[in-house]
Amino acid sequence: MKLSNLLFLSLLAIPFVGCSDSSDEPGGNEISSKELSLKAATEAYVDHTVLPTYAAMADAAINMRDLCHEMQEKHAAGTLAESDVSAAGEAWKLARKNWELSEAFLFGPAANHNIDPHIDSWPLDKAAMENLLTQIRNGNSWSLENNGGYGLIGFHSVEFMLFELSADENSSLVHSTDYTAEELEYLVAVADDLCQQCVCLEACWAGTDNVSALKQEILEDAELDYAEEYGWEMKNAGKAGSRFKTYQEAAEEIIQGCIDIADEVGNTKIGRPHIGSSQEDKNYIESPYSLNSIEDFADNIRSVRNAYLGSRSGDASVSDYVKTVNAAADREVREAIDNAITAIEKIPEPFAKNATGALSEAAMKASGETLVDALEKAMSAVTGR
Repeated sequence: MKLSNLLFLSLLAIPFVGCSDSSDEPGGNEISSKELSLKAATEAYVDHTVLPTYAAMADAAINMRDLCHEMQEKHAAGTLAESDVSAAGEAWKLARKNWELSEAFLFGPAANHNIDPHIDSWPLDKAAMENLLTQIRNGNSWSLENNGGYGLIGFHSVEFMLFELSADENSSLVHSTDYTAEELEYLVAVADDLCQQCVCLEACWAGTDNVSALKQEILEDAELDYAEEYGWEMKNAGKAGSRFKTYQEAAEEIIQGCIDIADEVGNTKIGRPHIGSSQEDKNYIESPYSLNSIEDFADNIRSVRNAYLGSRSGDASVSDYVKTVNAAADREVREAIDNAITAIEKIPEPFAKNATGALSEAAMKASGETLVDALEKAMSAVTGR
């Protein structure tokens, strides 16, 4: 056989490689271009959005806890100052901000382990809180498990203990230093509990071995380790040990998380006090003592932006895939996010006094209708349905 013919036959045996909608993963498993795009988006989402947000929240919660303990120690020594309460309040605000920036990913550990209702049930039952504090002052036995309940622990109980409204309720003040020893005992207990839950969230996504030694110690002391690594599961869809069969499933989870919080902001957080007819509805205000409501709402929509577009410039994102199959839908989501944040930030604090106004109605619709509709179109682009 001529060499030229042998070469020709050899070339025929080589598989043709050209433009394709698939590639090979390490190990030889073929993956489509769609899955490759969503894989990159999921990895960036976990590593650059979820994990840094939860780490920042846990760090701030640890600092808040420590400052609350300092308040208790200084009160016992007779040296508690307004600046001490203010410092704890600022730490609360930072932890709170990162929690609100995480609300587009309330699926997974936050839901599976009831961490969301544990740390963020609202509105605070003020009457029940004041009754509990009276019982504590009177020396009656109490515990978070038996006397707290979700409505009297978490972010909003700490908020109630660190902030107070002015007489006209138009401004938020640092809580006065006239605590009783029993009140500070309660504050320290709820701050400890809140800190533990925040650290638990980070550990559930990152894996306990991947958080700091201090955080591992906090979890061990609280006997609060679920031995979970949800972030790894999302990034390793289709592999043994992951609950996600495909990266499309992970992307659907990401978008659904965005839909859920946009709907909650528009139709519950803003909508319920806006259109509610009962006193309960009118009092359904999040973060009323710190006057942090508007920032809470806006940060919730920022969490949607971070989840959908990515937190870092140049990051792969779900948006990247959506724009390849439905550029109009992607553009609609981007515009709706910006418009919802703008509409929310136009509402003046205190939200309790402005919930029924036209600005609140506009923000309600921008979040709970326009943004939700746009995100549902993005979902359809991902699912193909």
